[in-house]
Amino acid sequence: GARPFSGARSRGRVVSRRSTQTRAVSDLLSSVDTITPDQLTRVRSEDLQTSKTVLGVILGGGAGTRLYPLTKKRAKPAVPLGANYRLIDIPVSNCINSNVNKVYCLTQFNSASLNRHLSQAYNANVGSFSNTGFVEVLAAQQSPTNPDWFQGTSDAVRQYLWLFEEQVKSGIEDLLILSGDHLYRMDYEAFVRHHRVTDADITVAALPMDEERAPAFGLMKIDDAGRIIDFA
Repeated sequence: GARPFSGARSRGRVVSRRSTQTRAVSDLLSSVDTITPDQLTRVRSEDLQTSKTVLGVILGGGAGTRLYPLTKKRAKPAVPLGANYRLIDIPVSNCINSNVNKVYCLTQFNSASLNRHLSQAYNANVGSFSNTGFVEVLAAQQSPTNPDWFQGTSDAVRQYLWLFEEQVKSGIEDLLILSGDHLYRMDYEAFVRHHRVTDADITVAALPMDEERAPAFGLMKIDDAGRIIDFA
């Protein structure tokens, strides 16, 4: 039987080519009880190698009109937070503390401030000599084969698939797609482990939302096993 549609605010997605199912993870992997101990031991923390096999892709969002005038001269992920920090520091910090040290941020609007912040804050301190990392901005661009700017966050990922495929050649197995303007703390290693042991095509981390606010977010319909069977 299927659960009814429920509101969920998406935190992140893992996309993989290795798998056969699509599953949802609600409220920080609340469906972990569907995984057997034998499955968990298949992917131990030391076997995840997230620093080598997971690529973080942070979506910079649109023009940030709801935060105007804070976004008058900067991208939404570059909006100041707590004096010296920016909104982008939240997902980047989650990545680094989850041993995901290869991170791209896709942005289209007012990217100069964001680019400067990321280059000054992270690139000298990400990864190690034997396992290099980076935090880089990927701005919207036009090309002979694609004359359009980003038409949305999904299109932003699509337009840079060629670059992500280059990373696959260097050992990347999964793409961790994140929002650049959410405030939360999450262990992405646990998320990736759940994704791999369930052999999913796409795993979505989300939070339950009350009925009043649900229409503002994506709605997922899931079955008793946590598999996404519809989305609106």
